[in-house]
Amino acid sequence: MRASKAALVAATALGLSACSMAPDYHRPEVAAAPAYKESGDWQTAGTKVPPGGNWWERFADPTLNGLEARIAGSPNLAAAIARYDQAAALVRRNRAALLPEIGASGTIARDRVSAGRPLSSGRAVTYTNPQVGASLDYELDLFGRIRNAVKASQANAEASAADLVGVRLGLQTRLAATYFDLRGLDARTVLLRKTVDAFQRAYDLTETRHGGGIASGIDVSRAQSQLAGARAELDAVAADRANDEHAIAVLIGESPSTFSLPVVDTLIAPPVIPAALPSTLLERRPDIAAAERRVAAANAQIGVARAAMFPTITLGGAGGFEAVSGGLLNSDNSFWALGPLSAALSIFDGGARRANVRISRAQYDEAAANYRETVLTAFREVEDDLAAGRHLIDQERNQREAAAAAERTQDLAMTRYRDGAADFLEVTIAQTAALDAERTLLAIRARQLGVATETVRALGGLY
Repeated sequence: MRASKAALVAATALGLSACSMAPDYHRPEVAAAPAYKESGDWQTAGTKVPPGGNWWERFADPTLNGLEARIAGSPNLAAAIARYDQAAALVRRNRAALLPEIGASGTIARDRVSAGRPLSSGRAVTYTNPQVGASLDYELDLFGRIRNAVKASQANAEASAADLVGVRLGLQTRLAATYFDLRGLDARTVLLRKTVDAFQRAYDLTETRHGGGIASGIDVSRAQSQLAGARAELDAVAADRANDEHAIAVLIGESPSTFSLPVVDTLIAPPVIPAALPSTLLERRPDIAAAERRVAAANAQIGVARAAMFPTITLGGAGGFEAVSGGLLNSDNSFWALGPLSAALSIFDGGARRANVRISRAQYDEAAANYRETVLTAFREVEDDLAAGRHLIDQERNQREAAAAAERTQDLAMTRYRDGAADFLEVTIAQTAALDAERTLLAIRARQLGVATETVRALGGLY
C-alpha cells in the first residue's frame, strides 16, 4: 500500500507540472478614443470606480424607485440566474477530472466448484466468497487537456456572470424606459383632456353663434370634427398607456390583470449623465466583459484540441480484502494492485484531430471578431446617445418657444372669432397648430428621459 501511495503522489505531481497546449492568451486589441466625440460640454466626467448603486435614483421619482426594487421578480432575470448556475456547475464538473476517481465495492458470492475440475482433490467444494475493496482511476494530465477544459469552462462561467449583470441592467433600463414612456403618455392624456375641454367650449360657442345666425354650418362642422378628433386621439393614447402598464407588470413579474399605475400630470426633467472616458467602457459594459471571456474560453479550447494529438495516460489501482474463511478484515487476506498504467493514442483518424484544432482556432478568431464588434457597437451606442441627448436640449428649447407662440396665436384667433373679425377656419388652424406644438414638446421631453435611460445602459451603469 505504501508503494501505491508513493506512485499516486508521483503521478499527481507529474500531472500538475505538465505542459499546456493552449496559446498564451492576450485580450484582443481595440483602440479607444481619448474622449467621446459627441459628449460636448454638457456632460460631466465621472470618476473611475466600479459600477453599482441605484442609478435610477438620479431621476428622483419615488414610483420608479419602487418599481426598480421589484425587478428581482422578473422571469427573464430568473432564467439568467439559472444559466449562470449551469455554467458554474460545469466548472465544478470539469475540475473533478483533475482529481482521482475513487470507488468502493463489496461483493459476496456462494460458489460450488466441480469435483472433476483440473488439479482438483477429487471432490466438489462449496464456499462463500466475500470481498470488499476500493479502486482508483486517474488520468495524468500531461498535456493540459483537463486543465484547459477547466479554464474554458471557467471563462464561460465568467461570461455567464457578465451576461447576468447585463440582463439585470437591461431589465432595469427597459423598465425605466417603459415607465417614462408611460409618463409621457400621461402628459399627453392631461393635455388632450384640456384640449377636449377647450374644443368643447369652442364648439358650444360656435353652436350659439350659429343659432344666432352669426356663424355658418361649416363652422359648426369644423368645430365638431376637431372635438371628435381630439377625443379619438385621447382613446388611442389610453390604449398605448395600457400597453405600457402591462409591459411594466411583466417586467417586475406580476400579472397585468392585478397591476395598475395612476395617471400623473407631471413629466420630470432628465438628470445629467456622466459619460467618463471611452477607455473605461471596456471595463464597465457587461456585454464587452462577456465577449472577452468567450475569447479566453475559445483560446483554452485550442489547448484541449491540441492535447488530443498526444496520448491519454491513465493510472489505475485497486485494493481490499477477500477470504473464504476466517476473518475478512485481516492483513493476511488483503490484496492490492497498482496499475495498469496505460497510454492510448489514435494512430490514424483521417485527419479528424487536426481538423478539430483548425475548428478551435477558427472559433477563437470568430470570438475575437465578435469581441471587437461588441466594443465598436458599444462606442457607437454611447456616441449616439450622447449626440441625441445634446441635440434634444436645443430641440426642446426651440420647441418650447414654438409651443408658446402657437398658444398666443390660438388665443388671438379665438378673440378675433368672438369679435367677428375672422371665421372659425382661422381658429381651427390655430388650435390644431397649438395642439401639435404642445404634443411635440411633450414627445421631446419624454424622449429626453428615454435617451438618458439608454445612455445609462450604453455606459454599462453609472459611476
